[in-house]
Amino acid sequence: MEPTIATFLIVCPAVFLASFIDAIAGGGGLISLPAYLIAGLPIHSAIATNKLSSATGTAFSTARLVRNKYADMKIALPSISAALIGSAIGANAALHTSERVLQIVLIILLPLIAFYVLTKKNLEPEKAFSLKKSVEYTIIVIASLVIGAYDGFYGPGTGTFLLLAFTGLARMDLRTASGNMKMVNLASNIAALCTFILAGKIVWVLGLAACVFSIAGHYIGAGFVMKDGTKIVRPVIIVVLVLLFAKIVSGWI
Repeated sequence: MEPTIATFLIVCPAVFLASFIDAIAGGGGLISLPAYLIAGLPIHSAIATNKLSSATGTAFSTARLVRNKYADMKIALPSISAALIGSAIGANAALHTSERVLQIVLIILLPLIAFYVLTKKNLEPEKAFSLKKSVEYTIIVIASLVIGAYDGFYGPGTGTFLLLAFTGLARMDLRTASGNMKMVNLASNIAALCTFILAGKIVWVLGLAACVFSIAGHYIGAGFVMKDGTKIVRPVIIVVLVLLFAKIVSGWI
């Protein structure tokens, strides 16, 4: 499709806001993906183009965290490999799923994911015990594979789910988990992005413009200290969900 001025006016500010929120509280995809859909992109193109802009912002965040040693590099390679495999599988599954089925998936998943992300306040594990490194690493690799597949297929909330798995199941401290989560998330984004590029699903003009806004949002959000950022996140996501539901339902009537 050829994006119009209205398409840019809907998508670019939403991507900036999503990236800003993602840097503060996670869950930015809950805003950016619906924005592409509300702007009129077909579902496959919306998922694909969203991957382009989100991967760009994630790369920025990842570089910053890794540079400041917020990561356990020993588990990085196997978990990244697992995410690459999982995401490629998920993206190919999305390409072979009809738009009608994806619409149903959206209606079921989006509110569930939004509710879970928005109500989960504390990501830091209560360190009453620690796991053996072999067990910790096994959990991280399996989580990277499974959540990577979800990221390739759909995406919103991936970073938060990884963080929850790394801290809650693998018992990583939040600082280290944040860095490893970003590396895994970037890997899953790249694998899905390559799959969608080969399938020709990306709207390049719109996606590249959104990349600029994604970088800006992540840059400002990463340095923005906000005590209660969820006060901004929650009402924005609720509004976006309502608009998306209205658009999907109106398409069926």
